[in-house]
Formats: sequence, structure tokens, C-alpha cells
Amino acid sequence: MNPEVQVKQILMRELLGQTLRELRMSAAMTLREVSAAARVSLGYLSEVERGQKEASSELLNAICGALDVSLGDVLRLVSDKVDALEKVTRLPVGAAAAA
Repeated sequence: MNPEVQVKQILMRELLGQTLRELRMSAAMTLREVSAAARVSLGYLSEVERGQKEASSELLNAICGALDVSLGDVLRLVSDKVDALEKVTRLPVGAAAAA
């Protein structure tokens, strides 16, 4: 195996953002509705959902409140995603070509 091939890291902010987006969409809410209910700017909420910004605990609580989900439930969902990703055997992209 080529030692130069790098595997992408698991980033909590990306998994958290993905989870928040999934919950928002399953609640049939727009970014604008959640941002207004959570009292956070639309742009910042969008960046959190895309995993570009880290959400503070206060902001995360506000978003969870706007989505009517508990912080514990959100963190459990994120934890489940981390657990699933850690169990996946990742093959480097160049492995098939080198074989």
C-alpha cells in the first residue's frame, strides 16, 4: 500500500452539520425558519450545516430548540455516525490501480 495515500479524517463539525440538516429537512423547515426561531443568522446556520463553522453549545441548544429535538438526541445521532464511519474499512483511492 502506498504510504502517501491519505484517508479523510472524520470531522465532528461536518457530521453535526449533516445531522442538523437532516433533522431540519425531515421537519420540513427552511433555513430561514430555523434561523429565525434559533435567533442565528441565516448565513451562519448555513455554514454550520455545511460543516464550515463550529457551533457553540449555546448556538447548538438554540438550533435544537428551533428543531424541537433534544441536544442529547442530536449528539447520539452524531455519535452513531462516528461509530459507523470508524467501522468502515477504507480503501485508498489508488489501491485498485496499484494492484
